[in-house]
Amino acid sequence: MIGIGSGVRVLVATKPVDFRKGADGLAALAKEALGQDPFPGTVIVFRARRADRVKIIAWDGSGLVMLWKALDEGSFKWPPISDGVMKLSTAELAALLDGLDWTRIHPPRRRRPSGVR
Repeated sequence: MIGIGSGVRVLVATKPVDFRKGADGLAALAKEALGQDPFPGTVIVFRARRADRVKIIAWDGSGLVMLWKALDEGSFKWPPISDGVMKLSTAELAALLDGLDWTRIHPPRRRRPSGVR
């Protein structure tokens, strides 16, 4: 698996997309239909109609990267189908890609420091 830093914004397009699209087509779809720009470091996750396939696009600074995965058995745990996007943590994305129930992953709450001691 390709590592994704913890500060990266991860968005899931909750409505299935045409999986014949390549990286450029998905980037255009993200910008036009979802109002999201994949170029400033945002990772965008797309699902197929069949819940066992996923495509991810991200800009790595020198080019657009696309990851495609199909599970051999079972299906990915997806949010309910609707228009728009939802945000995931990088830990939730890792669980999703492993075919696990990412809704059971809860990143720790980070408290802001109250001051210098």
